Amino acid sequence: MNAANTLKKLGIEQTFNYIYKDPDKNMNKIMDWADKFSQGQFPFQREMIREAIENPEHPYYSYIRKLFKDVDPHVTKTLAVNFFINAALTGWPKEEKLRQKYNCNIPWAILLDPTSACNLHCTGCWAAEYGHKLNLTYDEIDDIICQGKELGVYMYIYTGGEPLVRKKDLIKLCEKHSDCVFLCFTNATLIDEYFANEMLRVGNLVPAISLEGFEEATDDRRGNGVYQKVIHAMELLRKKKLIYGISCCYTSANYNSITSEEFYDSLIDLGAYFVWYFHYMPVGNDAAPQLLPTPEQRIGVYEKIRKYRATKPLFAMDFQNDAEYVGGCIAGGRRYLHINANGDIDPCVFIHYSDSNIREKTLLQALRSPMLMAYHANQPFNENMLRPCPMLENPQKLRAMVNESGAHSTDLQSPESAEHLCAKCDNYAKHWKVSADKLWQENKKRKTSSISLN
Repeated sequence: MNAANTLKKLGIEQTFNYIYKDPDKNMNKIMDWADKFSQGQFPFQREMIREAIENPEHPYYSYIRKLFKDVDPHVTKTLAVNFFINAALTGWPKEEKLRQKYNCNIPWAILLDPTSACNLHCTGCWAAEYGHKLNLTYDEIDDIICQGKELGVYMYIYTGGEPLVRKKDLIKLCEKHSDCVFLCFTNATLIDEYFANEMLRVGNLVPAISLEGFEEATDDRRGNGVYQKVIHAMELLRKKKLIYGISCCYTSANYNSITSEEFYDSLIDLGAYFVWYFHYMPVGNDAAPQLLPTPEQRIGVYEKIRKYRATKPLFAMDFQNDAEYVGGCIAGGRRYLHINANGDIDPCVFIHYSDSNIREKTLLQALRSPMLMAYHANQPFNENMLRPCPMLENPQKLRAMVNESGAHSTDLQSPESAEHLCAKCDNYAKHWKVSADKLWQENKKRKTSSISLN
């Protein structure tokens, strides 16, 4: 870390130490610090956070105080330094320079699968098709992170399989790369007190726990007793004063319950700090296209999540419907890419086609490969940010990129052609286009009217 970044790190640590003396009185100092060191970056985000800190009527007024009162100070400081200093203020400008230098995508986050193994066998999970034999070694994961940091990447997200099958290695990586943030999508059934204490010690690992809804829905897909194991894990994490969130996949079958106000409020009661909603993707030869939400259902999810996010103290991300905030599709290395347990470098955790493997190419070489350069050349895939994906909403785009790049299916158990995958999306894309275009135009008119009034 250079001298300027060391000063920033010391600045935020001193600011946090001052805040902890009297959080309610001193909390606005964190934004004074952010304004000082941001160099003008992220003005809208900084303004929103300051309002949440200072306005008692703001729905996130209590949420921010929870971060200082209910989370261990070591965890809060570690994540704040790693996220704001390393991933944002240091990493982002470096990534921008390299994007210009190499004329290719440079990611902000890297998703990787430590293993294809899982202790559960959930209905409809494409990860299960990979089997239990594939693993990235500790040294391979370490090398990926080292390469990533050379590109300015300090955010790493574990998927799988079940990443916590490798929890000893994950803790070792947290120790070695103490300057990074690690997020782990997990079923949570392997979280015990020893591991929670290890998470508390390193301070830079955050679990995103999968739930299908309430007990009946979760156990129906994941197995009897899983819901209660998840609840126990969250109670343990809460007792240890750790940060954790929830991951939910909405389908045509569960969308109503999993996005209900009752379920959302239950997540707040369980102490979650964020919830990440994912649209069902018909990935894999055994996928069920009938689980794709209808246009009416997707609009319902869109409206509910935005309402909750604006009124309740739980931060929600809607992976498919929030594309307008990030300029469309973020895959293909534009903001993230995915490396599976076989080392294949996929453009997206949902799109398993590759022409590169981390055991044969460096990250930078892969980012300049035909498949990821096709993403770079074609993004955004649609001017309507409610139709961002080259698979789900623009399947003709994925067909073309796979064919032209010569990419192959990276599903080693049951390879699926791009034509087979995209054919499952054609009808969905056709019907969603009508609703999405109407909603997008309505939003544009609403924003224009709001600007005019101001």
